[in-house]
Amino acid sequence: MPVDTALVVSVDVSNSVDEGRYKLQMEGIAKALEDPGVIEAITGGSSGGILFSMVTWADTPSFVIPWIRIANKADAFAAAKRVRSLPQQGGEFTCMTRMLRSANDKIVPQIPAKAARIIIDVSGDGPDNCNAEEPIEKVRDELVGNGVTINGLPILLNTPEDSAFLPKAIPGGQHPLEQWYREHVMGGPSSFVLPAQGYGDFERAIRQKFIVEVSELRSRKFAETAVER
Repeated sequence: MPVDTALVVSVDVSNSVDEGRYKLQMEGIAKALEDPGVIEAITGGSSGGILFSMVTWADTPSFVIPWIRIANKADAFAAAKRVRSLPQQGGEFTCMTRMLRSANDKIVPQIPAKAARIIIDVSGDGPDNCNAEEPIEKVRDELVGNGVTINGLPILLNTPEDSAFLPKAIPGGQHPLEQWYREHVMGGPSSFVLPAQGYGDFERAIRQKFIVEVSELRSRKFAETAVER
């Protein structure tokens, strides 16, 4: 049976993510899945459902929730329960490129039904700092070439100083991490970046992001305005 969207939610669990931050992310995703507006968006498409999966990543990615179908409120609440039960996995580095490579080579090919849209949702509080074997743009472009849209949810913390991974912040300008996500992560049809203003704002951001991602017309309109920002 076809679905409207196959959604991969990928979550940073590197060493900057302590227990409290991890819980804010998992609880934010679970509450988003239980949100009536999200459920309406999931069930209101032409196929009446989506495929959902989750990856946690640091030094290496872990496919912690393989593909499951969400087609009604009970499915959504069951998925939320699984998210809340995920044990925290540690890691030192933010190896985003490795995660995207794994998604391209192993996760996307395993999608168990025809999907009108394939979306990878990437959230994290920093850029790739892993000295990857290949440029992140190469992997992103390969995913886009395979019909995948990649959206970003950067978690914006205190404005970073100039570093090897991010440019120095300009007062009044766009947060360097948001700009990095726009330049190196987002890609594909109707792709966008929707930042969270710290971990306390993650729940709001991921809920809004889910609604946009599983609502095709809203997604197109939102992406157009997001690009203009």
